[in-house]
Amino acid sequence: MASIIRKSIVKRIIANPSSLICRSIFTDSSINPALISFSLPSSSASFSSSSYNVSGGGASYMRGVMFTKPNQPLVIEDFLMPRPKVNEVLVKTKACGVCHSDLHVIKGELPFASPCILGHEITGEVVEHGPLTDSRIIKRYPVGSHVVGAFIMPCGNCSFCSKGQDDLCEDFFAYNRAKGTLYDGETRLFLRSNGKPVYMYSMGGLAEYCVVPAHGLTVLPDSLPYTESAILGCAVFTAYGAMVHAAQMRGGDTVAVIGIGGVGSSCLQIARAFGASATIAVDVSDEKLEKAKAVGATHTVNAQKEDAVEKIKEITGGVGVDIAIEALGKPQTFQQCTQSVRDGGKAVMIGLADSRARGEVDINRLVRRQVKIIGSYGARARQDLPKIVKLAETGAFNLSSAVSKIYDFEDADKAYQHLSQGTIIGRAVINIA
Repeated sequence: MASIIRKSIVKRIIANPSSLICRSIFTDSSINPALISFSLPSSSASFSSSSYNVSGGGASYMRGVMFTKPNQPLVIEDFLMPRPKVNEVLVKTKACGVCHSDLHVIKGELPFASPCILGHEITGEVVEHGPLTDSRIIKRYPVGSHVVGAFIMPCGNCSFCSKGQDDLCEDFFAYNRAKGTLYDGETRLFLRSNGKPVYMYSMGGLAEYCVVPAHGLTVLPDSLPYTESAILGCAVFTAYGAMVHAAQMRGGDTVAVIGIGGVGSSCLQIARAFGASATIAVDVSDEKLEKAKAVGATHTVNAQKEDAVEKIKEITGGVGVDIAIEALGKPQTFQQCTQSVRDGGKAVMIGLADSRARGEVDINRLVRRQVKIIGSYGARARQDLPKIVKLAETGAFNLSSAVSKIYDFEDADKAYQHLSQGTIIGRAVINIA
């Protein structure tokens, strides 16, 4: 009998989402909106491109930058306007960061479903909410509000999300990273020309519009610019997760960062903001090392000109740093990271690697001197993204010094070529609207 009643309620909600019963379910003020989780039974109907026609006079299609296969240029194609589902938000994308994770896919080093739209750190404006979306989500992100999206988009329902460990969300890895879809196993992207599905790397942010699960968003204050703020959702998000959750950094710690790109330079800023007593930047580019000084490095080491491990030990009086961050994903820098920390220190790996890459470690030192090697993919969207935005809002994290180059939407492929060539200092962003 209880099962029959539940099915009846669901049918009534679907038939009339504005009904009293629907409103009563979604207006319990005792629930923290930052930890909302809600799901409906999956429909047996298969979603196709015909589900994505826009009514009411709005645009029926958009442009997106599509990856087709490894080592081929990115191309701009027309797509049917994506449509959000329950507890999802359609965002008019304003800017998207240029990240090495995308480049790994472009170069075939990180397998991912194709064709797809890359881009996973975005800012934009809320345009629409999916049918039956929780009223608290709608209240938090009303149409017209400015938002920033995290690349790890937690489902809010799995065993990790229920414990607040959004960075380990099971559905994100099982569906988005493994299959290129959102959490019902379906993409929201279809080509305008033939209706064929196209996969999504995170929200597929290199497009004029994108669909984002609401748990992966937070409000962007009007005082922060769309363009520079795009990096908050990955570069800064990754650095924050590494420092706060993986390294558990404390004021007075010494920190070395190996690889001073967009994420590495963000680590330097976070370390400075949290009171590091020394921050050592390691790279092979003097230009990047000079930039590192402007964002918080107290010392720099050119690993092409001197032994990075020995120099770090010299700077720290022969003991090594409390925390070393590896932000490149290379076997050589992995080893440098583990060798640079003091006894009992923490070597935190945040750089994604070629899927065939393997790192080596001195097992005896690991055992005898309690060296901790920790992997860290990112921060926790619901808990951390608002705090990251606050760091930028207060000036504790300087966005303008972090973003070094801005590209037009039509030049997205050129942006990734420049990233591959190593000519981008800091982080680049693509302006979309």
